Amino acid sequence: MKTLQQWYDDYAVSHQNKTNQKIHYICVPAIFFSIVGMLMSIPATFIENTLGLHNPFIENWAGVLLVLVLVFYLRLSFSLFLRMLGFSILCLMGNYYLGQYLPLFYTSLLIFVAAWIGQFYGHQVEGKKPSFFKDLQFLLIGPAWVFEKLSR
Repeated sequence: MKTLQQWYDDYAVSHQNKTNQKIHYICVPAIFFSIVGMLMSIPATFIENTLGLHNPFIENWAGVLLVLVLVFYLRLSFSLFLRMLGFSILCLMGNYYLGQYLPLFYTSLLIFVAAWIGQFYGHQVEGKKPSFFKDLQFLLIGPAWVFEKLSR
């Protein structure tokens, strides 16, 4: 398994252009947020009945998938895990409240599409294909890389 630094180095190869980087700082977290929202929109009666809890933040498909994603981050770095755990909690809370005022699935879908348009524009400016064409795991490395760059 690659180290976190190896993932960052590989990801950085197609993210050298400053405009592309700035687009990623906005679009990558927006994509993550929107995926959480779309997953929260899927009826979760199976999870509710199985767990027997009544917590809208963990009793949905986004919560289930985020546990798996966070295990991936934990295997790479504990500090990365903590950053992504914090962001994941913010995404769950943000989407919960967004869903109180707007149709969550359609709002999330709109954010998702707009952010991907931004991403592909950024890679057009960069002149290189997105990293996930090489390895789908880069879809999880993107948010980590963005937070690493922003924390410097």
